[in-house]
Amino acid sequence: MTVYLNRIQQFRTFCALHGLVEREELTLEQVGRFIDWYAKRRGLDPRSLHLSRSALQALNRVYHLMRLSPPDWRPPRSMKVKSPSTPLLAQYAAYLAQHRGNPQATVHRKLDHLGKLSDHLVLANRDWHSMQLVDIDAFLVDCAARYSQSHVGDIACTVRCFCRFLHWSGRSPVDISEAVIAPVQRRYERPRRALSWEDVQRLLRAVDRSSPRGLRDYAILLMMSVYGFGAGEIIRLQFQDIDWDAGTLSVCRPKTGVAFTLPLLPPVAEALAHYLRHGRPADTPTRHLFVPLKMPLEAFVGSSAIRHIVVKHAKIAGIDAPFLGSHVLRHSHAARQIDLGARPQVVSELLGHRDPESVSAYVRIATETLREIALPVPT
Repeated sequence: MTVYLNRIQQFRTFCALHGLVEREELTLEQVGRFIDWYAKRRGLDPRSLHLSRSALQALNRVYHLMRLSPPDWRPPRSMKVKSPSTPLLAQYAAYLAQHRGNPQATVHRKLDHLGKLSDHLVLANRDWHSMQLVDIDAFLVDCAARYSQSHVGDIACTVRCFCRFLHWSGRSPVDISEAVIAPVQRRYERPRRALSWEDVQRLLRAVDRSSPRGLRDYAILLMMSVYGFGAGEIIRLQFQDIDWDAGTLSVCRPKTGVAFTLPLLPPVAEALAHYLRHGRPADTPTRHLFVPLKMPLEAFVGSSAIRHIVVKHAKIAGIDAPFLGSHVLRHSHAARQIDLGARPQVVSELLGHRDPESVSAYVRIATETLREIALPVPT
C-alpha cells in the first residue's frame, strides 16, 4: 500500500507539472508516458517501474468504483466484423448463412480461406472465372507445406463448397467440386479429449470456495460439468435466463442458435445463489452472471478466461491431462451421460449439434459403455 501510494503521488506531481487532469490520464498509454518521464528524470530503467503501472491501474479501478467515469485502461476490443472484399464473396457469405445455416464464425473462417486462395490466384494471373482444377491443386499443395493436415482439410472443404456455389449460381459451367482432393484423414482419428468422472469430481473439490473468485469458479465448473456447457454458453448467461420459481435455465447455443430450457438442478442453484450473494460484486453494471473480478466489472469477452479457470483448478487438483481446453468438461459430460444410459442422439441434441454423426465422437470416449460391448481377446 505504501509503495502504491508513493507511485500515485509521483503521478499526481507529473500531472500538476504538465497541467494534466489526473483522471483523464489514467490509461495504459498515458501512464507509459509518465513512466518514461520519471525514469529519464531519475536515470532509471523504465522496466524497473512496473509497480507504477500496477498502482495507477488500481487507481483507475477506484475511480470506476466511485462512478467517476475514468477512461478505459485499455482501448476496447474492436467488435467490427471485416466485410467480404468483393461482391461475389458477399453473395457467398449470404449463401452460407441463409441456405446452409452456417453461424457467423464459420462464415468468417471460410472467407479467410478464400482470401488465401484469391491471393494465390493473383500470383498465377488467374481469377475466380478463369480458375482451373490445377490452380486449386497447386494452392492446396502450397497449404500442405505450411499448415497442419486437419487445417488443410478444412481449407479444401471450403474450396469444394465454393466451387459448388459457383456452379449453382451459374458462374461456372462445370462443377469441379468433387475433384477437389483434401489430405486423407481417418474420421475421428483422435478421439475427443475428456476427463474421467473421478477427475471431474477431483477438479470440483479442488476449488477453494472461501473467496469470491472461488465461488465464481466453482459455479462455472459445476455448470460445465453437469450441463456440458462450453465457454460460449457460460459467458453469455444473464439474469433473465434463470427462472428461480420454475426451477429452469434457458440456454442458447452460440454456434447454432438453438435455444432450449434445462432444469435448474439443486446443486447448481445452490452454487449460483452463493456466488450471487457473496461472490459477484454488488455494483456490477452488466446483467451477465459471470464477470471478471476486476474493474470495470464487465462481461467476459472470450473463451480464454474460461480455459484459464479450467487449467488453474486442474493443476491444483493434480490432474495430469494432455489437453485442458474450455471444451474438456463438455466432452466429459457427454461421455458420462452415455455411460449412464442416455441415448447418444439425445446427448447430441442437448449439446446443440446439427450433424447427427457428431455423436460418434462422444460414443468413442464413453469408456464404460465401450467395455460392455467389447469382444473377448482371441487366444
